[in-house]
Amino acid sequence: LLLLLLLLIILILLPGPAVGLQGLGEGAEMAAGLPELELPELPELEPPELEPECRRLLGAFAEGSAALSGCLARRARPVRLCQACRGHYSTLLGLYRDIALGNSSESHNCAKSILTSDRLQVVVTLSEFFNETWEAANCANCLKNNSEGLSNSTVEFLDLFNKSLTCFEHNLQGQAINESPNNYTEVCKNCNGTYKMLNDLYNNLQKLNRHGSESGHSAHLCIDVEDAMNITRKLWSRTFNCSVPCSDTVPVIAVSSFILFLPVVFYLSSFLHSKQKKRILILPKRIQSNASLVNIQEKYS
Repeated sequence: LLLLLLLLIILILLPGPAVGLQGLGEGAEMAAGLPELELPELPELEPPELEPECRRLLGAFAEGSAALSGCLARRARPVRLCQACRGHYSTLLGLYRDIALGNSSESHNCAKSILTSDRLQVVVTLSEFFNETWEAANCANCLKNNSEGLSNSTVEFLDLFNKSLTCFEHNLQGQAINESPNNYTEVCKNCNGTYKMLNDLYNNLQKLNRHGSESGHSAHLCIDVEDAMNITRKLWSRTFNCSVPCSDTVPVIAVSSFILFLPVVFYLSSFLHSKQKKRILILPKRIQSNASLVNIQEKYS
């Protein structure tokens, strides 16, 4: 009986899965017959484009910034910023002015869309960095008023600087700079005049610049001139161990001796030219003796 019951149960359960699979197939066919739902495509959100003139100015500013950055990095040592990068800096100033102020009717909105449209303000930050670097280098002190070229004093200084370096190189006679300082006597002897002229000119430029600093200008010379003089002085004093004799030593000694000798001259002259009074000895009166007094009394009695 148990076996029969098990067989009946098995026979009853066997058609179930087939019916289930058939039902699933029919459901899939019904779903396939329904029309497909088409979702609408969302438009791609793109940032508003700049006006053609603003886009051109932004691209030009990017190229100018890259050119000026490269020039500053390449001319960092030895420092030649003011000489080599003044053209790039002037160009970048003009481009920023065109963005900020506008040079045509099409660029009147460029300042708002490029300079102040976001919190970071990359263009403004770059412009401030270049301006601060240029002012810290004090390049205006090396250039003419309109920044078209180097000033006459700067040209004169750089000419003497190049002559000094040429003199150093010529009198080294193939020697290595790291040799004994005793081998640089020819450099010290033959280049003394050129170095003295360069040093005097630099000191004069410093004096003139100090007078200008009282009216609000910077007290420093431009970085190109300062670095050139520092290089020359380091070579002259440390590397070549040359010493410039002080030409004011003799006058200083003479003036000091004269000042020290003045009191002696003063007292000697006052002693010789003053009226000498003769000393008159005053003899004290002595008290007469008693005998003489008696004689005088007898005479008058």
